[in-house]
Amino acid sequence: MFRFLCLLISLAWVSACEPKVDLSVIPEQEGATPVYAIGDAQKIKIVGSSTVAPFSTTVAEQFGAISEHPAPIVETTGTGGGFKAFCNAIGPDAPSIVNASRKIKDSERSLCAEAGVTDPVEVKIGYDGIVIANAKGGPELNLTKTEIYRALAANLPDGAGGWVKNPNRTWRDVNPDLPNMRILVSGPPPTSGTRDAFVEIALENGALEFPQMMALRDRDIEQFRARAHEIRNDGAWIDSGENDSSIINALLRNEDAVGVLGYSFLEQNLDRVKAARISGVSPSFENIISGEYGVSRSMYFYVKRENLPLVPGLTDYVTEFTEEDAWGPDGYLADKGLIPLLIEERTRVRSEALSALTMSKNQSPSEPAPSPQQIVEDRPD
Repeated sequence: MFRFLCLLISLAWVSACEPKVDLSVIPEQEGATPVYAIGDAQKIKIVGSSTVAPFSTTVAEQFGAISEHPAPIVETTGTGGGFKAFCNAIGPDAPSIVNASRKIKDSERSLCAEAGVTDPVEVKIGYDGIVIANAKGGPELNLTKTEIYRALAANLPDGAGGWVKNPNRTWRDVNPDLPNMRILVSGPPPTSGTRDAFVEIALENGALEFPQMMALRDRDIEQFRARAHEIRNDGAWIDSGENDSSIINALLRNEDAVGVLGYSFLEQNLDRVKAARISGVSPSFENIISGEYGVSRSMYFYVKRENLPLVPGLTDYVTEFTEEDAWGPDGYLADKGLIPLLIEERTRVRSEALSALTMSKNQSPSEPAPSPQQIVEDRPD
């Protein structure tokens, strides 16, 4: 016992004699870059388009199952809301990827630059068709872009240089050959890339059938777009949130209603809803690839390069997404409704994206698989 007490006294004396360090007197370095702690369980955060979300969620699940990294978190915010969150900050708690059903806008690039997010890496993943759908028991619809514009525009040209509030209440008002069915459309909100693409592809082109709108476009393109893109707010159009599933549910509750949604959601619900033809062409995998279906667009995601050293697995996630057995014509994303890029474009997009992320131009693309019949024409962005 005596020897044990002597040992304790000795240890206490040594500890008391060691020099102390007062952390409060260590000067901070001005302008130093914040240091973030990175844990093994740090998850990639993905926000943005509800149309792209099913594809990124499927890749996230596969990535979490086969890699050393946890499955990324995918949040549906809409394309516009996604870019706002993506461009807000750098760091492991900020989104590293934004899904988009359109290209990034110049205003969004500027917003990103203000937060230090420069030149996000664009990855074009495939094509999607925008469909107008109704319940299985509803009438068959065959619409032109002009009829869509006449049904949904807030104001129509009066033929004398002025404007009249849209008077059409039924589809038969738009065209006597259409069903005598109330115009009631459930669609995505203004933050949605699907809505952006819909007004640009369908309403803009439909408006050009009017000489007054054609003249306005030639005279003032911004005023033309403002008029063509303005959707009526008198109850004929109802914003149904970012989730296309809510639009499907609205159609099932009311057989007179139609909805604007992505082709992938239509394909997953063909037992419950059907799509209108556009100028006689139905939305199908083949018609969207060929460009024959006239309301189609490209889909993307963007990667925050600044988060590469802060969030483990970012490059590996992009690698998994762009493997042929994922985004190719026979890949697991095709089962979710993804319409693939041309084989040459898939190879180029993968190579450029991985080179940008690894700062290497020697990244080998995955071995491509044969594609179905495709054409080289680009889709509307």
